Amino acid sequence: MNIQTATDPGTATLIRIRLNLRSPDVHRDLARPGSLHKTIMLLAPEGLGENPRQQAGLLFRLEHATAQMPPTLLIQSRLPPDLTRLPATYGTVETRDLTPVLTALTTGRRIRYRITANASTRRRVTDRDPFFDPDTKPRHTDVPLQGDDALAWWQRKATHAGLDLHSAALTPVPASRHPITRQHDNDRQPDVFRPALTRYDGQATITDPDQLRHALLTGIGRGKPYGAGLLSLAPA
Repeated sequence: MNIQTATDPGTATLIRIRLNLRSPDVHRDLARPGSLHKTIMLLAPEGLGENPRQQAGLLFRLEHATAQMPPTLLIQSRLPPDLTRLPATYGTVETRDLTPVLTALTTGRRIRYRITANASTRRRVTDRDPFFDPDTKPRHTDVPLQGDDALAWWQRKATHAGLDLHSAALTPVPASRHPITRQHDNDRQPDVFRPALTRYDGQATITDPDQLRHALLTGIGRGKPYGAGLLSLAPA
């Protein structure tokens, strides 16, 4: 059987799911980042090899509830998503072809943007760290950035992605640690951790449409399995 691969750089689908808070599947996924990742991976076809998320081009961002709107899950896929594999009553689903957006990117165009990203720097674990093990190979750890450091991180990433920033508002999204209870007994699942995320909102001017198109389709930064890296644009 031939499996379609994400080879067309100008094609993507945006899936918007307004989550049903009465669904036990939604409660499970909101409490366990790993479970949410598994649910999103249901949208990709099977047989994509060792890196199915990258092959499918799956990125996502969780928009928290507002007074007018339930929590919303935004998912982007470079392959046609199989929406029938989502849990029943998971939420209200809408899809949008992003090809017109990708082809309309032009130098000098002013846009509004939003991205939730894992602003971090990678450092080597040394013998001064509490979990250093001299019998294992040297390891690295990701250190979250805050304040001016997080802003400088985004300015570098945005420039590389073909954007000249005019403004950037930062909203920290703390690392999650959510133990949950199984439905039919009192046993608790192990604590689940998600890397600290930062949401960036602002305006920018497009300086390189090709670099921006690549960033839109592949995501920005680390932590993509945990809801980081999906860049959204709108006219300014």
